[in-house]
Amino acid sequence: MTAKVHLKIAIAEHPNTSAIRNGSIPIEGVEAEFITVQPQIGAFRRMVRDVEFDVCELAPTTYIIARAYGAPFVALPIFVVRRFHHAGLLVRPGAGIKTPKDLEGKKVGVRAYSVTTGVWTRQVLIDEFGLDSSKVTWVVDDEEHVTQLKLPPNVIHAPARSSLAEMMANGELAAGFGANAGIGRTGAPTGGWKEVDADYPDLLPNAAELEAEYYARTGVYPMHGTIVVKDSVLAEHPWIAKSIYDAFAQAKKEWLARLDAGEATSKSDKKYLELRKIVGHDPLPYGLQENLETIETLEATAFKQGLTPRRMSIDELFVDPLAG
Repeated sequence: MTAKVHLKIAIAEHPNTSAIRNGSIPIEGVEAEFITVQPQIGAFRRMVRDVEFDVCELAPTTYIIARAYGAPFVALPIFVVRRFHHAGLLVRPGAGIKTPKDLEGKKVGVRAYSVTTGVWTRQVLIDEFGLDSSKVTWVVDDEEHVTQLKLPPNVIHAPARSSLAEMMANGELAAGFGANAGIGRTGAPTGGWKEVDADYPDLLPNAAELEAEYYARTGVYPMHGTIVVKDSVLAEHPWIAKSIYDAFAQAKKEWLARLDAGEATSKSDKKYLELRKIVGHDPLPYGLQENLETIETLEATAFKQGLTPRRMSIDELFVDPLAG
């Protein structure tokens, strides 16, 4: 009997991945050693800097940037987290911001310039609302995962010992991201930053309506958690790409059945039940062809936003586990 290939795998706990992590759905031919990193963002940094894992769940923008700079791992078209990004950019009342174009000439807070939430939101503002992102001063309060990344000149760091939440409250920022900059609404968690008692409105108050229309028109469905595999693993064992894909697909199939039966009721499950109203029965589509428009949009906007030094092809970024 052929020995199984031992792989160190760092993926987060999601309803659609738990059966893989707990071993009830095995990865054929693989002896999996699951590494838990909490939060998963810590695994992002360890993977892009030290290539610590054989298989890892990464933020897709972090992955695209790393790959552009020669990272020795490649993505499979498995996206274990998704959501739209018309909501979440909060504005300070009195800052004179009524439309996305009003952000030009202003300072906007985001934890890191390359964080995927910020990249997808800027894509919407640039492509849908005509924002010139280069005319916005993006204020960051953390380091970028990919150390080779050279930030555009309109990205600056917050002063030492100042949080973005405090800068927003003090009027130093006109807007900021609630999800990852600690700029929240009253009573909401602020991502680890010092909490400021504030209640900021969304830049786009009709976000849910805009998201449904955006998807219907473009077919773009923003992805987050993306599965990557070391090049060296696939070079020696090319069949592993399909083994991984099949395991993730089976885990998702069983999760979808629980959603259908009303047995999946976590906060995450409820989010995807709502997303079904926009994207259809499968709120986590895997596969290259099914996600081509979304992948191409993220690659293009990453370059447009000054995050990658060159354009990248689909073949550079993804292995199709179902090809051939």
